[in-house]
Amino acid sequence: MKHPLPALRWPVFSFFAAALLGACSGEKQVQATPPPPEVKVVSLEARTISLTRELPGRISPFVVAEVRPQVGGIVKSVNFTEGGLVKAGQPLYVLDDDTLRADAGAARAQVAKAEATAAAARLTAQRTSELARIEAVSKQEAENAIAAQRQAEADVAATKAALARAQVLLAHARIESPITGRIGKSTVTRGALVTANQPQALATVQQLDPIYLDLTQSSSELLALRRQLASGKAREADLPVKVFLEDGTAYEHAGKLKFADATVDPATGSYLLRVVVPNPRNVLLPGMFVRAELGSAVRENALLVPQPAVARDPKGNTSVMLLDAQNKVVARPVRVSSAHGDAWLVEEGLAAGDRVIVEGLQKVKPGVVARVANEAPARAAAAPASAAAPK
Repeated sequence: MKHPLPALRWPVFSFFAAALLGACSGEKQVQATPPPPEVKVVSLEARTISLTRELPGRISPFVVAEVRPQVGGIVKSVNFTEGGLVKAGQPLYVLDDDTLRADAGAARAQVAKAEATAAAARLTAQRTSELARIEAVSKQEAENAIAAQRQAEADVAATKAALARAQVLLAHARIESPITGRIGKSTVTRGALVTANQPQALATVQQLDPIYLDLTQSSSELLALRRQLASGKAREADLPVKVFLEDGTAYEHAGKLKFADATVDPATGSYLLRVVVPNPRNVLLPGMFVRAELGSAVRENALLVPQPAVARDPKGNTSVMLLDAQNKVVARPVRVSSAHGDAWLVEEGLAAGDRVIVEGLQKVKPGVVARVANEAPARAAAAPASAAAPK
């Protein structure tokens, strides 16, 4: 007789096989659902910032004076050290003045002669006037005597003027520094012949403390700033000018904007800005190339978006990816202007509180739900440096 138990094997086997297949299919379903992409975002906050612009510039001296001879002669001595500091009125060159001294002596003698002639003419006029009152001489003779006196007095004035001119020329034999500053190299040496009104300067003296920094800015940027001031988005402010040397280091003293030129260069479309900078240790030298961070206005309730979050298409349009309340990715076009540190200044498209994606952009696309890995508010750089904004 057959045993009944083997007949039960097929249902049991079928049950375990079905259970195994169900488990495998469930595992495949779990593996087919990927986790949401992970991104990092920043929440935008409104703040007050300074509208600054980094501009290139050149250093130029505060005052420049070319030392030139006003009389001719042989250079007897050079009384300064090239590259040193000279004071206003300090004699720099001494010329041979023998001829000038002789001319001054001759002029002095002419003055003495004219004064003696004038004294004699004065006495003659007095006597002639007394004789004319008693009709001892004619009235014509008295008038002639008075005229001779006046002519003699005029000769005295002319000779005194000639003496003064001779003395001035004699003084010009000592060529003095017109200003206090640092003097450059001398173009002549002792024994050289110099002449009045010669085209070549003997030396150049430059005042270097304070010193000028000449900047050039595009006229289009000036118009953009004026539009912001007119619209009320920004208010004008007198901010110090930060100076950066050729090697990128910050200069220890801040400058102050002195004036902006009223004329735009038609060749470059830019205009001149002149900044006065203290230079007590003569670190800044004329002709040196520097960069300056110029602040001209303050903007309140400004939004700064990190630069890595801003994308630009081939047409130059800018956009960002952000998360809505349900953590769904949304693409939004924006308009940005100037750069402040590592962030762009937002003009349109974003509001305070928006969560902008800054990392993980390559993992997401619009409509996808993402998971926030780390969220922190966007902060403006402590010392913003401006740059050109994308169009």
